[in-house]
Amino acid sequence: MYLGVDLGTSSVKLVLADAGGKIIDSASADYPLYLPEEGWSEQKPEEWYAAVLDCVRKLGERQDMSAVEGISFCGQMHGLVVLDADDNVIRPAILWNDNRTTEECAYLNEEVGREKLLEWTGNVAFTGFTAPKLMWLKKHEPDNFAKIAKIMLPKDYIAYKISGVFGSDVSDDSGTLYFDVKNRRWSAPMLDLIGISEAQLPAIFESTDVIGTVSPAFAAESGMSTSAKVIIGGGDQAVGAVGTGTVKEGSMFVSLGTSGVVFAPCAEFAASTNGGMHVFRHANGRFHFMGCMLTSAGAMKWWAEEIVDSTVGKLLDEVDECKTDDLLFLPYLMGERSPINDPNAKGAFYGLNLSHKRSDMTKSVLEGICFGLKDCYENIKSMGASAGYARVIGGGSRSDKWMQILSDILGLELRRINTSDGAGLVAVILAMVGCGAYPSLTAACDELIGDTDVFMPVKDRYAAYEKKFCEFKKLYARLK
Repeated sequence: MYLGVDLGTSSVKLVLADAGGKIIDSASADYPLYLPEEGWSEQKPEEWYAAVLDCVRKLGERQDMSAVEGISFCGQMHGLVVLDADDNVIRPAILWNDNRTTEECAYLNEEVGREKLLEWTGNVAFTGFTAPKLMWLKKHEPDNFAKIAKIMLPKDYIAYKISGVFGSDVSDDSGTLYFDVKNRRWSAPMLDLIGISEAQLPAIFESTDVIGTVSPAFAAESGMSTSAKVIIGGGDQAVGAVGTGTVKEGSMFVSLGTSGVVFAPCAEFAASTNGGMHVFRHANGRFHFMGCMLTSAGAMKWWAEEIVDSTVGKLLDEVDECKTDDLLFLPYLMGERSPINDPNAKGAFYGLNLSHKRSDMTKSVLEGICFGLKDCYENIKSMGASAGYARVIGGGSRSDKWMQILSDILGLELRRINTSDGAGLVAVILAMVGCGAYPSLTAACDELIGDTDVFMPVKDRYAAYEKKFCEFKKLYARLK
């Protein structure tokens, strides 16, 4: 058997699968999100570990956990976990969606300069990244900064607790802004700028590398065998891509989750010209381009529940996917990452008049989200990526109307996939490859992942949306 651990922002899910990748059992546990000040977002790593251990024990009540051959991980990215010399957590983890580092990012992008950051790391500074968090810690909590012996990312803390090995993988490291993505090493200029050393950083692995085995201490607590291999796994976006089979050049996936993602693998490194897109290492050891929207399906949920006092499903039933007009919606409800990298961007309806009904406004919200994804898609294409179709995941992908609107706006064939068990199952795939059950991620994906429904763009609608997309881009610039 193989065990996958998906460490999310609100909960952890563990998935247990057999040698053929078939799910045998699963367990999940929630943990709190702490918001001590406006714009701050924290969690306690000790509570992550307690939740993981609780899930392993739940599985152990039903399954023989000593039969697990390998365990791997998928984790929320960018979060800052710091330990002291005695391996105690120094302070709560600062998460990916924490916005306290606006000043640090402005300094990095404007004073240090985007060109230098792109040269040193392959990316520019975003508030979610790890390096600005360390800079904030150094300035505002110098006593805590001085105690740091180990700097970790969220999933790597769990891997460390289970194996005793201090490691990380290239897909997760790519989102720190102190990792040189092109040259696969820690960025010496960034380490000097922050004031940290390589001695405080983990060993660098590929996502399917075996970093060790289950420690005697964890085996005693969990019922797992000390011969079980520990595979380091990857950041949630790279692992999510594996879950859609998006591992080779010419493939692409789009996520219509709370946030939105457009993701395309590439064989060679190529930095974003404006820094608005991410260029990271992929779980298969190559590279990928990625655009991230902060509010995708989250904007639709906000509209349905907070403004209209309804449900997303009811509002979607009212929408006519064949109809569009001049009403525009900017989906920047939490600022925006890609491609504009503007933490102060705001949402807006533009073009309202008395003829507009609730269904028209709902349609404009859907279109605005899809235009934001198209903005990422067009930037990725300009960087050299291409695909004949894209696989789509996330809650929004369950709606036929939303899928059709997105297909019409992108001008691209879209497909749903045949798996719905999320990153926990994909972490299982990483464990299987790491243990030799499959020779590569590509081989595993080819066997385990396929398509169900297909959506094709309607030519006339695509032409109309191209004109409306131009107005969408102009609107942000006018309202900025």
